[in-house]
Amino acid sequence: MSKVVIALANGCEEIEALTVADVLFRAGVSVIKASINPTTTVESSHKVTMIADTTFDAVDFSDVDMIVLPGGMPGTNHLQANKALTDKVKEFAAAGKFVAAICAAPKILGALGLLEGKRACCHPGFESELTGAEVVMDEPAVRDGNIITGRSMGCAIPFALMILGALEGEEKEAELSHKIVWMPIKEY
Repeated sequence: MSKVVIALANGCEEIEALTVADVLFRAGVSVIKASINPTTTVESSHKVTMIADTTFDAVDFSDVDMIVLPGGMPGTNHLQANKALTDKVKEFAAAGKFVAAICAAPKILGALGLLEGKRACCHPGFESELTGAEVVMDEPAVRDGNIITGRSMGCAIPFALMILGALEGEEKEAELSHKIVWMPIKEY
């Protein structure tokens, strides 16, 4: 079974964090919600209080397959300012392990030089911060090798399903997608 750490910071977008956790839990993936705060209490960008499973510095990453960075402001900035987190993200990317970021958080990957020559997406307005990336803004989520990016909270389900597919295979992704009745967004 795959194991994922979702990094939580004050000011994060709760839909992006909790949708990923929920989708992966439903698929049987082990998820650790890890606060970068000194405590497990995290307040989202919309003042929703969340209780993480642990703090980031207490996580044993030896068997973790992926780190997920939810967006939201100022949560993304808090994640980016956390050296332990950014060092771990760089370590994962260099080792070929998965790193996923949604909304504003792909800017962290751009700043770390992890998007060079890769396709990536983000929340509209952050495109210039995806340093080195081929920016794709017409897809809800994009996977390029071990990097997965998502556009925004409205794309949290396809982003989470893409994560599931990367970790557990497309068959598992399709199975869960059918169960939760997710459908692509139509033009209206």
